[in-house]
Amino acid sequence: MATDLRAQAEAWIVQDPDPATREALTAVLDDEAELAKAFAGPLQFGTAGLRGEIGFGESRMNQAVVMRATAGLMEWLKQQVDTPRVVIGCDARHGSAKFAQAAAEVVAGAGGHAMLLPLAQPTPLTSFSVRALNADAGIMVTASHNPKWDNGYKVYLGGRVVDADNAAGCQIISPADAEIAACIAAAPGATDLPLDTNIEQVDTREDYVAATSALSDLDGTPPITIVLTPMHGVGGELARTTLEAAGFGDVVGVEKQWKPDPDFPTVAFPNPEEDGALDLAVEKANEVNADVIIALDPDADRCAVAVPARTTPSAGTPLGNGWVKLSGDETGALIGEYMASRAQGGSTACSIVSGRLLGKIAAAHGLEHATTLTGFKWIGRTPQLVFGYEEAIGYCVDPAHARDKDGMSAAVIVGSIVAQLKARNMSVLEQFDALANKYGLYRTQPLTFRVEDLSIISDAMERLRAHTPTELAGSEVVEYVDLSNGYGATPGTNGILIRTADNDRVVIRPSGTEPKLKCYLEVVLPVETGEAPDWAAADARLATISDATRALCGI
Repeated sequence: MATDLRAQAEAWIVQDPDPATREALTAVLDDEAELAKAFAGPLQFGTAGLRGEIGFGESRMNQAVVMRATAGLMEWLKQQVDTPRVVIGCDARHGSAKFAQAAAEVVAGAGGHAMLLPLAQPTPLTSFSVRALNADAGIMVTASHNPKWDNGYKVYLGGRVVDADNAAGCQIISPADAEIAACIAAAPGATDLPLDTNIEQVDTREDYVAATSALSDLDGTPPITIVLTPMHGVGGELARTTLEAAGFGDVVGVEKQWKPDPDFPTVAFPNPEEDGALDLAVEKANEVNADVIIALDPDADRCAVAVPARTTPSAGTPLGNGWVKLSGDETGALIGEYMASRAQGGSTACSIVSGRLLGKIAAAHGLEHATTLTGFKWIGRTPQLVFGYEEAIGYCVDPAHARDKDGMSAAVIVGSIVAQLKARNMSVLEQFDALANKYGLYRTQPLTFRVEDLSIISDAMERLRAHTPTELAGSEVVEYVDLSNGYGATPGTNGILIRTADNDRVVIRPSGTEPKLKCYLEVVLPVETGEAPDWAAADARLATISDATRALCGI
């Protein structure tokens, strides 16, 4: 065994404040393979904060890593302001409560004003609280919809640290991430950090419910039945309380997924986008004759929407048993039309990998539209934002109170839309027909390649840059953009954008968090006034584009 690896592990044990991880690491001191995994380099802090598997060592999420990250954050904050005000929240994952308490003690010990939210609450409550409490920073201990063995640590900035209101409550961006990472690297060992239990307990849930429930518009609408699942996460109670305060009197929970459970026992992965994740919700929806299904992810910052199916081709993806699931782009367009029609000026925004329909909607309503890099750290910063979304089922419908995605406030808006359509004897799928008649039929689809060897992805990107195609699926390529050089007002990112004469579009980029190459496909079909949109033709065109993109990537 490499003696330096064992020495590194022994040194870590000395500065690990958690007896459980100390003992677990001590038990494997003679196991070189285990030590190599635990000490493969420090868990990297970036714009998404930290995220990794829970366990001992510098390469995993544990109390020592969280404490040193918080010490680095506090050092950086103290370079900006005196007595930084920091609000801390956590979800119900394994270790979350312990990590949040430890972070709060480090904040207080470093001379900050630590404000600890109630345990096991949704991520949007932390983002909301940064603005509501005028905090200089927010820490959220969560791994969102990652597998059960992961945890994470998000950082928001606000208060005196940001230079504009539209940045307050957003996650960090460059160069703050690198500056904070440098402070973390220079931080002492966890057991050498000064701690203080002088922590203010804060509870902003009533304020959140009041602000978010006020978004509803149910005047003259009939009652609707909403089936709600928090996917074993922390959003159930706060979402139901908010929906009921908003005027929705029949919110039915999916009992088997209602209570927070860090093992997520009824789903393979706790992500409402995954196949099978909505099976229990569909079962409940048919039992109670629901109008809509809303499925939150475990930290409730995203939501999936499903609506009753019809026998003819339509928007959405069939779930079976009489329901279709809306894509993030479809829900984004549905909410976008609703929000834009009510806005008195301002801007919509979505990421470059999201569909283009929102931009068309914004223009029709006299609004600006911004195309951003992926992530709400960019979308939320859009000045005079009215509504922003990304295709990964994240929506920001109340930027005055939270500049981040929020599945619970999105649920209030979706419920309002469903109720208003019901008052007009229209289904949600008929509303998509109406949108297609008004703007054209926009249909999107993801294509993802998961790889074992990351060089396959870099080789594919190199080939794409070296060989520009002249056509895609029989349509001339009229735009081929290396996104690393930027695109319009959007800064550079690692990706390729292709647009054809038929207005098909493909964006190809490596995932920022997983060993995947992601392709975002979009087709646009014209719809003659008064004609029924041809959803089947759009799906057929998408299938052709998918095959052509697969060949282009060469994976």
